[in-house]
Amino acid sequence: MPTVALVQHRLHERALMRIAILGTGTMANALGTTWARAGHEIIIAGRSLTKANNLAAQIGGTATTVPEAIMDVDAVLLAIAWTGVPDILDAAHASTGTLTGTTLIDPTNAVDHGIGTHLLPPHTSAAQHIAHLAPGSHVVKAFHLHPADQWTDPTRPPVTVPYCGDNPQSLTATATLIRDAGSTPVPYGPLTRARQLEEVAGFIITLAFNGQDPRTAVPHIPAT
Repeated sequence: MPTVALVQHRLHERALMRIAILGTGTMANALGTTWARAGHEIIIAGRSLTKANNLAAQIGGTATTVPEAIMDVDAVLLAIAWTGVPDILDAAHASTGTLTGTTLIDPTNAVDHGIGTHLLPPHTSAAQHIAHLAPGSHVVKAFHLHPADQWTDPTRPPVTVPYCGDNPQSLTATATLIRDAGSTPVPYGPLTRARQLEEVAGFIITLAFNGQDPRTAVPHIPAT
């Protein structure tokens, strides 16, 4: 795990980071490609080392095992489906504190993809549950409201990415990665507000599955 001094040093030097991406699917590919182009060092790991090697070769990163990927990094992206979170964190030995002090970015959606219902009990969130599974980590909720091709399709207009968390350095690092993905970061408060952001994903999914454009349900209020 990185020391505070190491993180500050890397952030000072044009905010280039060493990022572990846990997962080999479309989100891992999209954000990994975008961040690699911005100059960040990308390490890929997942359940299949073969898939990790293939993705790393494609985006210009390196592949390794999950326990090795999270060593001495500035941030970790959980680029996996919600159902795979416990297994990947178990592979990282997160319950023993291996992610202590590490920025852990959570773009997962713990919602029923058919009806948009949140899968966790009220008064908690997927991000808070991840913080429980990875004690000592600095979880930041971000990147969960847009499909993976938002970060790779040049025809898509820039978007706003709300993010929330409790650690100032991790919030700064995440904001940098949002900007490097061509988007505008908007702080949304502490991690206790993650449930609100996750419910927004459920709202969007519900409308989309009913054949409606979610943008038409949000009133247009000019920015001040």
